[in-house]
Amino acid sequence: MITKQLICPKSIVVVGASNNVHKPGGAILRNLIEGSFKGELRAVNPKEKEVLGVACFASVADVPPTDLAVLAIPANLCPEAVEILASQKETRAFIILSAGFGEETHEGALLENRILETVNQYGASLIGPNCIGLLNTCHHSVFTQPIPNLNPQGVDLISSSGATAVFIMESALVKGLQFNSAWSVGNAKQIGVEDVLQYMDENFDPDRDSRIKLLYMESIKDPDRLLLHASSLIEKGCRIAAIKAGSSESGSRAASSHTGAMASPDSAVEALFRKAGIVRCYSREELTTVGCVFTLPELKGRNFAIVTHAGGPGVMLTDALCKGGLNVPKLEGPKLDELKEKLLPGASVANPIDVLATGTPEHLDIAIDYCEKEFENIDAIMAIFGTPGLVTMFDMYEMLHQKIKHCRKPLFPVLPSIHTAGKEVEQFLAKGHVNFSDEVTLGTALSRIMNAPRPAGNKVELYGVDVPAIRRIIDSIPHDGYIAPHFVQALLHAAGISVVDEFVSGNKEEVLAFARRASFPVVAKVVGPVHKSDVGGVTLNIKGEQHLALEFERMMRLPDATAVMVQPMLKGTELFIGAKYEEKFGHVVLCGLGGIFVEVLKDVSSGLAPLSYEEAYSMIHSLRAYKIIQGTRGQKGVNEDKFAEIIVRLSTLLRFATEIKEMDINPLLATEKSVIAVDARIRIKK
Repeated sequence: MITKQLICPKSIVVVGASNNVHKPGGAILRNLIEGSFKGELRAVNPKEKEVLGVACFASVADVPPTDLAVLAIPANLCPEAVEILASQKETRAFIILSAGFGEETHEGALLENRILETVNQYGASLIGPNCIGLLNTCHHSVFTQPIPNLNPQGVDLISSSGATAVFIMESALVKGLQFNSAWSVGNAKQIGVEDVLQYMDENFDPDRDSRIKLLYMESIKDPDRLLLHASSLIEKGCRIAAIKAGSSESGSRAASSHTGAMASPDSAVEALFRKAGIVRCYSREELTTVGCVFTLPELKGRNFAIVTHAGGPGVMLTDALCKGGLNVPKLEGPKLDELKEKLLPGASVANPIDVLATGTPEHLDIAIDYCEKEFENIDAIMAIFGTPGLVTMFDMYEMLHQKIKHCRKPLFPVLPSIHTAGKEVEQFLAKGHVNFSDEVTLGTALSRIMNAPRPAGNKVELYGVDVPAIRRIIDSIPHDGYIAPHFVQALLHAAGISVVDEFVSGNKEEVLAFARRASFPVVAKVVGPVHKSDVGGVTLNIKGEQHLALEFERMMRLPDATAVMVQPMLKGTELFIGAKYEEKFGHVVLCGLGGIFVEVLKDVSSGLAPLSYEEAYSMIHSLRAYKIIQGTRGQKGVNEDKFAEIIVRLSTLLRFATEIKEMDINPLLATEKSVIAVDARIRIKK
C-alpha cells in the first residue's frame, strides 16, 4: 500500500535523530534539511532538546500528529514506536532504516510481522526495514550520499538493495543522469519492487511523471504482476531497464532432460523480461548507460556514424556495435568526397569519420552536419572527443552542445577525458546533457536496447492447434513421468507440429517391415533409457536389413530397453526446442541449435509461454548461432518462419497442457523449405 503521506508528506519525524551526521539518524535529518523539505520536521531523541536545529521530543508519544515517520532505532524498539505513531499520531507512512529483522534471525522476523500487522491495520505504508530510505522531489528521506540532481523528468530507480542503489546513483552522477525518485525497498515486508511499479503504472500521468524506470532486483516475488505493470508502463510510453541479480538453489538441481539441465530461474527471468519489453542489464554501468540512452530521442534505425578525433575508440565502438547486431555502414559517393575536402589532410571519412587530433570545433560541426543532412543511410551519430591535455575543450563541447540541441538525428556524446577535461565535461553536463565516457559500454547498451522486443502480452495463438484433442490425449495418459512415444507423437500432431514418420516395437520383424516400407537408410533409437546417446542407443544411416537387425538385437540388450524406434534418415540443420515449467513463472520455452550443440555450446534463448510470433523471432535472432540459421559460407539457411511457427505452436500446446513439466524436441531437422521434429520427449505430472 503506497499512501500520499509516503510520496509527499506534510510532516516528517525522524525517530532516533542525532546531531552526529555520521549516524543514520543524523545523516537523514541533514539530507531532509538540505533538501529543503517544505513541511514540518520533527525529531525524537530522549537525550536532546534540539537536533540540527530541529525541535526534538523525548518520545514518539510526545510528537504532534505526523504524516511520515523515519525510524533509525534498534529493531526491538520499532514495533512499539510504530504502534504508538499509527494509533495515536495518525502516521500513515513509515520508513524503517534499522537492520536486525527477518534478514538476520527468526526473532527479527517476528518483530517484522508485528510491524506489518500494525501498518496494515491502519492503512499505512511501510518501506523497509533494512533500507536506505526513499528519495524524491518532495523529500530526501535517505541517510546516504550522494544526493543526485532531482528532476521530475529524471529516472525512477527502484532497488532491492540500499547499497546498490547508492552505487547506481554514483555511476549515474558522472554521466549526468538525473533522477525523479530512488526507492530502496530493503526487506520489502510490505512494499517491494512490484508494488512500486504497480503504483507508478496505476497512477501514471504522462504530463508529469518520469518515463524512465531503472530496476535492481534480487528476487521476483510476483512475476505476473511485474509483467503486467512493466508492459503496461512501456505501452504508455515508458522505458524500463533492469538488473536481476542472484539465482535460487533450484537453478543447480539435477534434471533429466536437455531443457531441464539448461533451464533455470535465470532463463525464466530472461523470458519474463523479453515478454515485458524490459531491457536486461548485467552491471551498474550498463544500467546507468541504458538509462542515459533512454533520455535521448528514440532510435529509428540500426545504422550509426562515428565522428572522432582518435582512431582507436572509433574502432572499438564499431566492434561493439557490430557485435550487438548494429551497423556502422561504409560511407560512399560524391558527398563523401566533398566532406573529405572540408577536413584536414589525412582525415578518414569512410566511417568512422576521423577528423584527426588537430581537428577543430568547426571540423566537428561539418562532419556532424554531413551525417545528419547528406547521408540518408545514417540513423544516429556518435561523437567521440577527449583531450590529450594540450588544449581545453570548452569550445569543442560548446559546439557539441549546439549540435545536440538542433540535430534531427540522435547524437551520442562520448567524452572520455573526465579527469583531464573534468571542468569542460562538468560544464557540458550542467547544460542538461549526458555523457558516455566509455564507448564499448555504450555500444553494448545500445545493442541491448535495440534487440529488446516490444511488450508481447499474453495472447494465445490458436490457429491450427487442436485444443480439445490435446486435452483428450493428456487426460488419457495413465501415469506421471516420461510418456510413451505414441502419446508424444499425438500431442505434436494436435499442436500442428510436423513429425517424422516413426515406428516403435519390441518385435524385430515388425521393425524390419516398417523400414522396408519407409525405404533405407533409416535411424534406429532405443526406447526406455532417457539419454539414448549416452548408452549407445542411437544408430544413424542404417542402409540395409541385416545391419538393422543387428542394431535391434544390440539395443534390446541395453539396460532399461523396452523397444526400438525406427525412422527414415533425413538431412538438414539440427535445431532444438524445449520447455520447462518454472514455479511462479510458468513454462519457459528454449530454442537453439540442436543435436550435441545444445549441450556443448549452450547457445539457447528463452521465452515465456504463451509466445507471440514477434517473441519467437526475437528468440531466434538473439542466438549467437543465428548466422547458421540464416545461412553462412555458402550453406543454405533454414526456414526461419517455420522454426518460429513451431516455437509458437509449442507454447500454445503448453498453455493448454500445464501438466507438461519438461519437454525436448531435439533435433528438429531444418532445411530452406521445412522444419520437422525427429525426436521428442515429454515428462508430465498431473
